[in-house]
Amino acid sequence: MNSISRRDMLKGTGASLAALGISNAIVHPAIAQEASTEAADKTQEATRAQRMQWWHAAKFGMFIHFGVYSTIERHEWVMEDEAWPIDPYTQHATTFKPALNCPRAWAKLAKQAGMKYMVLTTKHHEGFCHFDTKLTSYCAPKQGPGRDVVREYVEAARAEGLHVGFYYSLMDWHHPDGAACATDEAARRRFVDYTHGLIREILTNYGKIDVLWYDVAWPLDVAGWESEKMNQMVFQLQPEIIVNNRKKLQGDFSTPEQRIVAETNGRAWESCMTLNDSWGYQRADDNWKSSRTIIRNLIQCARDGGNYLLNIGPKPDGSIPEESVRVLTEVGRWMEVNGDTIYKSDLCQVRRSNYASFTRTGNTLYMHVHFWPGEYVAISGLKTKVNSAHLLKTGAQIKFTQDEFQTRFTGLPEKAPDYPVTTIAIECDSEPTQDTDFVRKNKPRGRV
Repeated sequence: MNSISRRDMLKGTGASLAALGISNAIVHPAIAQEASTEAADKTQEATRAQRMQWWHAAKFGMFIHFGVYSTIERHEWVMEDEAWPIDPYTQHATTFKPALNCPRAWAKLAKQAGMKYMVLTTKHHEGFCHFDTKLTSYCAPKQGPGRDVVREYVEAARAEGLHVGFYYSLMDWHHPDGAACATDEAARRRFVDYTHGLIREILTNYGKIDVLWYDVAWPLDVAGWESEKMNQMVFQLQPEIIVNNRKKLQGDFSTPEQRIVAETNGRAWESCMTLNDSWGYQRADDNWKSSRTIIRNLIQCARDGGNYLLNIGPKPDGSIPEESVRVLTEVGRWMEVNGDTIYKSDLCQVRRSNYASFTRTGNTLYMHVHFWPGEYVAISGLKTKVNSAHLLKTGAQIKFTQDEFQTRFTGLPEKAPDYPVTTIAIECDSEPTQDTDFVRKNKPRGRV
């Protein structure tokens, strides 16, 4: 939409100049560039289904927020939230010394947890580059780490068979033109060239990259960032990459943050969330989500056709906080048994229960009981005939009764067979649907 409106504006400008008898030769190259961009956008749209195929199947990914801020142990926004002067802050880059090949532990934990891809902050808002670059000395090889951390990450992810994603923050608190670019054209030119140059480097030097995850486009707009030109470069370098929506263009998928909000009309989406309340390492933040909460979030994303990108914030040495390891290990054990209910899931209309959530694959409905009541569970308003049911963990068959209002599964063990969520596989004779309004309106009521 941005390409079309800008092109039409330029055409209108050309017509106005012609009416005034002024040459519009300077307008024509811009129109040609816009037409070229529009063609490139159509190509990306045409290849989207193929490029996104692995991502839709993956469902579950690991986000890694890691940077100089970890040495301060107060969250990744500490530089701005506490108004750190630039010199004391950048001194931390010299003392930032993550252990050699620490990304191996990240990748092993991601695979163990059932995650299929990883996204690392190659450069966060603080401006520090984890990769080898010719454009700044504020990078891992020339500061405390003394080496290319991004290369270690890429190699670790590939060793575990995981898809590789790069996060890149457009906003930059370190670069001298990072704010001035909004009002000074010379500063904008320098900063945009720097930004495009860094993106070119990360998409050139590490082989095939699967995801480019932009963040925070402040303080420029689409025209200011030259986002369309950037888009063309990205897809020329990485034709099969997928790109998110945070550089003021729609991209291939949306990115609701710290909440689960499904897109409509078939648009892809990915909910990104933290394990506690912080993205980067914050030593005092002990508000950890339980494995049950993580699994319920994952189920909700899968039910509505989205992905779940769950964050870890490594310590300054690159090690993973013990609580993160514990929770993700529990999630991984659950995924060993129940993973196919997530990976192979289709959109699921059934959702109403106060102790369970649902996914489905074809005509099989999976009832994920997170608060195990014992003895029986029931579903209101299931409109599809049930043929059979069994516990996914043990394979034990489950007795059931069904009428037009209630489907009731009985003879269940008092103690939940699986932890932290127990799944019941319900085989239906067609795609399962639910209508609780029908129950509310039509179920026989009592007397007064």
